[in-house]
Amino acid sequence: MSTHQASFISSASSKESWPELDKPEVVVVGRSNVGKSSFINALCNRKKLAFVGNTPGKTQLLNFFDIDGEWTLVDVPGYGYAKLSKNQLQKLGTMMDEYFADRENLQAVVSLIDARHAPTRDDLDMIEYFKETNRTVLIGATKIDKVPKTKRLAHLKMLSKALQIPLKNIYPISSVEKTGLDEIDLAIRKTIGVEVEQ
Repeated sequence: MSTHQASFISSASSKESWPELDKPEVVVVGRSNVGKSSFINALCNRKKLAFVGNTPGKTQLLNFFDIDGEWTLVDVPGYGYAKLSKNQLQKLGTMMDEYFADRENLQAVVSLIDARHAPTRDDLDMIEYFKETNRTVLIGATKIDKVPKTKRLAHLKMLSKALQIPLKNIYPISSVEKTGLDEIDLAIRKTIGVEVEQ
């Protein structure tokens, strides 16, 4: 398992508060409760780098993390929650739109989707949106440990077809079994051109 030196840089609620960085950025997106914080913590081999909460919608800011001094991981609010007020949702929408449209450092998107289920309308809309912005999309199929081993490939093929994303860009991940993390880590580094140690 590769280990990273990861540290928190800052949180931002609007363009004015984005940190001024010159390193490539990778944003992690996913529905609330898809296991985003667990994924970030497992990827970085840190227990509490990203807050793991039982309440969906905990992250309401963009959180920037420095990884090895080489690239930046950005954690954004989960989508698809019903508990936020219209006003809060509008604020989140504006914050996310600004970031995806105007952030020049942003080079790749890791979209987390629950491997047990077909993608939701929200998932499909988000992937479509990223494709339109011409950014590389890698899919992390989370909670693969909850899918019987004999059915895992079928689930991944179903996701590939539904999302119109090649199977080779879909990575089965389990933060519990700690599987798939090295593979997606390598894919992220290759995408953003960060040296991969042999």
